[in-house]
Amino acid sequence: MRTITFYLAALVLLLLSQNLMAQEPYQRKIEDLREKKEKITQQEKDALKEEVENINRRLERGDLSGEEAKVLKAEAAKKRALNIENRVAIIDHQISLLERNQGETLTIADERDRWDDEDGFSIRIDGEPIFFTNSRRWKDDIKYDRRTYSDPVFAIGLNNALIDGQSLDDSPYKVGGSRFFEMGWQWRTRVFKHTNWLRFNYGFSFQFNGLKPDDNQIFVKNGDQTVLEEFEFELDKSKLRMDNLVFPVHFEFGPSRFRETEKSIRYSIQNQFRMGVGGYGGFNLGTRQKLKYSRDGENVKDKFKRDYNTSDLIYGISGYVGFDEILLYVKYDLNPIFKDADVEQHNISLGLRFDL
Repeated sequence: MRTITFYLAALVLLLLSQNLMAQEPYQRKIEDLREKKEKITQQEKDALKEEVENINRRLERGDLSGEEAKVLKAEAAKKRALNIENRVAIIDHQISLLERNQGETLTIADERDRWDDEDGFSIRIDGEPIFFTNSRRWKDDIKYDRRTYSDPVFAIGLNNALIDGQSLDDSPYKVGGSRFFEMGWQWRTRVFKHTNWLRFNYGFSFQFNGLKPDDNQIFVKNGDQTVLEEFEFELDKSKLRMDNLVFPVHFEFGPSRFRETEKSIRYSIQNQFRMGVGGYGGFNLGTRQKLKYSRDGENVKDKFKRDYNTSDLIYGISGYVGFDEILLYVKYDLNPIFKDADVEQHNISLGLRFDL
């Protein structure tokens, strides 16, 4: 009985949904067009405001006289008023056409302003859209002043450790063999409204820091201490890798090129000098040691995934300097590599960073 009731309820819901979908879907188009009318006026007013502010900046710099600025403002106001009038008239004609024909309008093959735009996706029943995503609506609203950008970040280079009481020359880790790799995503936001010399960069990154001991040694955990001990067999490879998820933040300095069009203003840092200073914080995802050696004529590969007393919380300072998308990059962990160690060690990395 419960099964029959379930199927009957599902059938009723299906019939109701089909009935709702059949009710004049063109009215949704009309509502959307009316919303567009409201956006048009505000969009043009915002664009006019930006143009007037730009004219005022040119006036303050002495690039324009007072009379020239007055003429340019009048021309900008006239242009925006005509834009509003023409664009609203187009929308009004579209609404009238839909209402008069109850949505049954003729289209041509290359028409680009229909509801189910070619750049979107729709599901139809009897020729009418019942589900749609319309990417064109996003394309129509061009951002006049875009302050935030995002890009992938990659970095690679040498890795080592600074040990209390020792210089880097005395490090027990191979300089060329210890390396790091980083990949992530960052957002870059202009701090000030009318200049781009300072940006705030933030995002997330996966860091992989590797240490290769010298002198046929491996990492051994003895209670709350992790120490290096000589291995009983001749090692082909010994490496400790720490995988971290961190959230970097940097203040970035540098010039940019200003570009202005009728529809937008942009600040480009392409082919420009850049310098960033900041830091990062996050946590350790895992630590593993990899060994390669020969025993009784047989090649052996061992992988051990343990904590090795490595710090759970990761935090440090970092910076970069360079040109365009290629940057010299340095980072230093303020947290010790190993917790409760008799002698503290701090990870340090130097390499190249690529903001693509």
